[in-house]
Amino acid sequence: MHSHIQQLYAIAAKPSRKVIGLMSGTSLDGLDVALCELSGEGLNTTIRLLQFCTVDYDTDYKRRVKAVFSKREVDLQAVTLLNPWIGVEHGRMINHCLAQWQLNAADIDVIASHGQTIFHCPKRQHNLADYSNATLQIGDGDHLAVTTGITTISDFRQKHIAAGGEGAPLAVYGDYLLFSSKDENRIMLNIGGIANFTWLPQTLDAEAVFSSDIGPGNTMMDAFIQKHYPGKYFDADSNLAKAGKVSKPLLVALKQDDFFALQFPKTTGPEVFNLAYLARAQQRSGTEQLSHADIMATLNCFSADMIITAIQQTTAALDNFVIYASGGGIHNPLLMAQIQAALPDVVIKTTGDLGINPDAKEAVLFAVLANECLVGGKQKFSNAREGIPGVTMGKISFAD
Repeated sequence: MHSHIQQLYAIAAKPSRKVIGLMSGTSLDGLDVALCELSGEGLNTTIRLLQFCTVDYDTDYKRRVKAVFSKREVDLQAVTLLNPWIGVEHGRMINHCLAQWQLNAADIDVIASHGQTIFHCPKRQHNLADYSNATLQIGDGDHLAVTTGITTISDFRQKHIAAGGEGAPLAVYGDYLLFSSKDENRIMLNIGGIANFTWLPQTLDAEAVFSSDIGPGNTMMDAFIQKHYPGKYFDADSNLAKAGKVSKPLLVALKQDDFFALQFPKTTGPEVFNLAYLARAQQRSGTEQLSHADIMATLNCFSADMIITAIQQTTAALDNFVIYASGGGIHNPLLMAQIQAALPDVVIKTTGDLGINPDAKEAVLFAVLANECLVGGKQKFSNAREGIPGVTMGKISFAD
């Protein structure tokens, strides 16, 4: 037996494992690094978040990734070079975190790396008969493993697609394993660049669980700020949106996309919801002369309305459920206030109330997927009706 396989066997046999979960989302604000201690597997998984930090991306990093991000036509050499470069950069960021936490590589069992999505392409989006669903994340796991000296599990989404899924959202797996409760119906609402949610009925019935993208969360708002206010990356405290007035004609135009008529579950990304989408909506609605404040107010309302609609559709027959929110959108006070105002009788909490820092949740969920790759499989979670294949995800890269 190869020593690497022996090492994996020893890690899997431990009563608990220390896993660093990584998440780099479409907002490109930074790398979320979550050091987790996990024991058990499946619905018996227990987790402690030991350390968490977000390593901010500098201007150079953002510039390089944005040059290829969500674009159909890019420099192939740039993509090829970025794949290992991001792996090394993420590895250096982990090494920095470990030094801050007074830990070294030997203290960590594995890294779980999501990578950086640069293009998400489900079949219903590309409509090419010869091709199926596809998605591309870069940030090579081998380079990350060699840079840190830690075995790395990465590229989780490809197995999901190979088994018939769309590659997203993957949060449903970790949400079901960590947050299912027989005491209440739960909606795990994540508002990142794209907003998504997982429905967890208190029956614990896997056949009723599903996860779906909703539409834009922060992505269009952030892109607008970054274009018109150099040096700023988001609308801090919703200040610009609060100063504006919602344009009803533009709001109506923004909602006119076939994606919103699709049944759950479904996936999307900044490839669809971007500034070009906004420009087309403004042209159709004759709102090209709106002030920046009014556009931001309308984009904020657009994201809120689609989240509200998705929740209302999912819970139409229920009068008992709790929303647990996470992601950068929870720091957008106007967005959260609009959701709460439309759902006045619904309790909205954050995953902090369940013991997981809401900013760390996505990184934590990839740590859970890595744990399942190592020790799971005894009680596979799947839901064929909702496009949730029961598969083991992740590719293993050794550090030598």
